Amino acid sequence: MSRFLKRNALPWLLLSAIVIVLDQASKRWVLTHLPEYTDIVVIPGFWNWFRTYNTGAAFSFLANSGGWQIWLFSALAVIVSGVLIHMMARTPRNDWRTALPFALIIGGAIGNVIDRIQHGHVIDFIKWYAGSYVWPAFNIADAAIVGGAIGVILFQVLAPKKQGE
Repeated sequence: MSRFLKRNALPWLLLSAIVIVLDQASKRWVLTHLPEYTDIVVIPGFWNWFRTYNTGAAFSFLANSGGWQIWLFSALAVIVSGVLIHMMARTPRNDWRTALPFALIIGGAIGNVIDRIQHGHVIDFIKWYAGSYVWPAFNIADAAIVGGAIGVILFQVLAPKKQGE
């Protein structure tokens, strides 16, 4: 218990909570204001709102697998979040290069778990494109996960801390 009383990175979980609230609020807005499967132009040639659903994972991986994948991806998200929270408990509070990406991943993962449990799918609504290239639709939780993963790669893999930092 003493490790939780130390100045660890657990307060960064407030960022996770903010991601979850923004994600769920945006999805509530989408469900009440956007028609399904209809492009609503925000910035012509670049960004549309497009309400769609994903029962799979990134890029609709295993989307048509009969429903079991919803529980698999939910369990994986909870396990990964638990591991990251444990790692944050061992991370100094001022180590933002570790805490920030972890907090983003946790918030995004839990935001999508809420969708999977509540709706049986993840609600996606942001669609970016350039010419004929269309990026798969995503949401705020997905953006947080990707941003967190990029942070882990940049700060932990490509530019790890030096001894004494």
